[in-house]
Amino acid sequence: NIRQFLDQAAALGSHAMLTVKPTVPLDQIDAGVVRTFVAEIEKISADFRGQLLVRFAPDMNGSWVDWGQQPAAYRSAFRAVAAGFKETNDAGTVMVWQPYLGRDYPFDRHRNAPAPGSDGFALLDTNGDGAWDGADNAYAPYYPGDDVVEWVGLSAYHDDTAGQAAVNTVPAAGELTRMLTASGNEDFYATYAEQRDKPFLLQTAAFYSPSTGGAAEAEIKGAWWDQALGAATAGGFGKTAAVVWDERSSTRDTGVVSIDWTITGNAGVAEAAHARLDGSGLVTGPVTQIDAGQAYTQPNTLSGPAAWSMGAALLILLLALWQVPRRVSALAPWGYTDPSARDSRVDLLRGLAIVFVVVDHLGMTSLFQLFTQEAIGFVSGAELFVLFSGLVVGMVYGPRVKDDFGKVVDLTSRRAGKLYLTALVVLIGVFLMSLLPSFQTGALTTFVDQGTGGAGHNGAGRTYSLYAGMESLFQFPVPPQVLPAILLLQFGPWQFNIMGLYVVLLLVSPLILAALNRGRTIWVLAVTLAVYAVGTITRVRILPSQFEDSFPLLVWQVLFVIGLVAGFHRRRIVAWLSSHVWVVAACTAAAGAFVFLSWGNPYLSNGYDLRLAIIPDTVYRSMYDAFFGRTYLAPGRLFNVMVLVVAAYAFLTVYWKPVERAVGWFLIPLGRATLYVFIVHVVLIAVVGNIPALGLTDVWINTAAYVVILGLLWVMVRTRFLFRIIPT
Repeated sequence: NIRQFLDQAAALGSHAMLTVKPTVPLDQIDAGVVRTFVAEIEKISADFRGQLLVRFAPDMNGSWVDWGQQPAAYRSAFRAVAAGFKETNDAGTVMVWQPYLGRDYPFDRHRNAPAPGSDGFALLDTNGDGAWDGADNAYAPYYPGDDVVEWVGLSAYHDDTAGQAAVNTVPAAGELTRMLTASGNEDFYATYAEQRDKPFLLQTAAFYSPSTGGAAEAEIKGAWWDQALGAATAGGFGKTAAVVWDERSSTRDTGVVSIDWTITGNAGVAEAAHARLDGSGLVTGPVTQIDAGQAYTQPNTLSGPAAWSMGAALLILLLALWQVPRRVSALAPWGYTDPSARDSRVDLLRGLAIVFVVVDHLGMTSLFQLFTQEAIGFVSGAELFVLFSGLVVGMVYGPRVKDDFGKVVDLTSRRAGKLYLTALVVLIGVFLMSLLPSFQTGALTTFVDQGTGGAGHNGAGRTYSLYAGMESLFQFPVPPQVLPAILLLQFGPWQFNIMGLYVVLLLVSPLILAALNRGRTIWVLAVTLAVYAVGTITRVRILPSQFEDSFPLLVWQVLFVIGLVAGFHRRRIVAWLSSHVWVVAACTAAAGAFVFLSWGNPYLSNGYDLRLAIIPDTVYRSMYDAFFGRTYLAPGRLFNVMVLVVAAYAFLTVYWKPVERAVGWFLIPLGRATLYVFIVHVVLIAVVGNIPALGLTDVWINTAAYVVILGLLWVMVRTRFLFRIIPT
């Protein structure tokens, strides 16, 4: 979408800025990687009239970005990228160096920061006292050099929370000036802009939480806007060339506290800011010639009749699938007829769910994302994985609970214990792998926010360490909080943290099965829905375990319990649906509607994705947040999962034979060994993370890699590779 952005900038006669966030370790940014990157930027920005500011790896002095606090590697990478642009056409690109405000430097310290005694550590220890702390310079270690830095910038926000409880405060007089001249033990503006004669870029915004008391939004943002305008117009900051207000919203405390950083989100605030801008004497543009023929067109987007024709085609397809078997008797043998207790339809759907999980967790841009990233409705592999886990528990242990409840408790407890031990082994194993100097484990030991979780849309790109503090395990004595944190699964790869949720749910499953055996199905459903409602409203964490961040226990239990109820009553439910075909038809219609609606998502997974512009972007995002949010399983998403499973199960019942021949041979074995596949895929993530070619977002190479990986998993399952060691 960069080309779209540049088209919009050109239509306004504006310059443009690209923020470049490396997806490979800094020490892997060599000449070949740079040439590929520069060539792509040159191709995308061809014919762009304005200057293209390239802000490479900003906030590099922070601990929350993957490239943070590695001064030597950062300098080298920045210089390599700058040299790459100079070798081609440097006239239209501007290299911007932009650290983060050093007020609380060195923050939490990055896991890859140089260790004491190393050459890199000497760069961080700017005062030479043998320690890296708040007495050291926050910016100087990361400066790449006057010959490659063309603009200097600083990320400086009004935020008095220090990452703690939300508080709305009016900016103090001269606050921004002090940030620019007296933070991080340096006078940033004087040292890097004025003395070096570099244009200065300020990125800023003001903290405001609508749900928190204190000062009013207009008062906070108006005061900060005035200070930002003052920096742009005051003689003391004459090198100021650009002010970027961070127009975004986010959340804190796992989504409980909302934060509105925008200056335009409130009409009154925006109008006041515009009036102040008009009175500031600043010229607002355009700064380049506007091409009268230049217009913004969104690619890979169908709108109007073309979009609705896709909906009509989907409707016709659903009607055909529904009517053909009813009218063509020759298709009757296609139906599902397996009389065994094991339901292969469930196995196939479980196989599909685990494929979705593997593809999404590996995270390589490929054609597979066209199917796995909410292309069949507002559903991901995680929801299906949890639902089918409960379904299998109900099918396997349900028939036994009446005759031998104690045996069921024993079996489920043993299973939960095995899964818990597996989670500990994976947690510790990944940590030990991360200690290998030449082995990259960032894909497992960090989480890069995609903007879909508790941190909100614009948390995207922020990196969190999943093993922060665990290195103290090698201290003596070991800090008392570390071992309990390990046992409670507070560390570990995010791709595996759902295992903690499954352990807890498996432990309580005998009680639910006992209630179902006593005919308390309505009570079970009422309780699980009530707990779900409490979880979504209060967002209370029951455990300190990591899985609560992505799969809150009070919320996600509802999928497991509904699946368990369905597994326990599977034959009765199937018989009831068979005699109430209208319910299946309604679920199929609803699932089809959700599919069509999901195709309108403004987010495109890659250049081959297609979007139907049936709803304006802002309306769509608001609708998505309200009804289809993932972390807290918004009601629309929960309903979507239910109707999709009913529709898919009915489809397999009618069209089983051709589906089994087409994909059953592949998906059913994976579905019968989902735990094995789930464990092995963690190892494969680590392997992929050490293959640089797979991190360059080449769709076709990555698609081929997925074919190999999924094929390898299938072969491993079919040959029962290490089945005696790895739980299945």
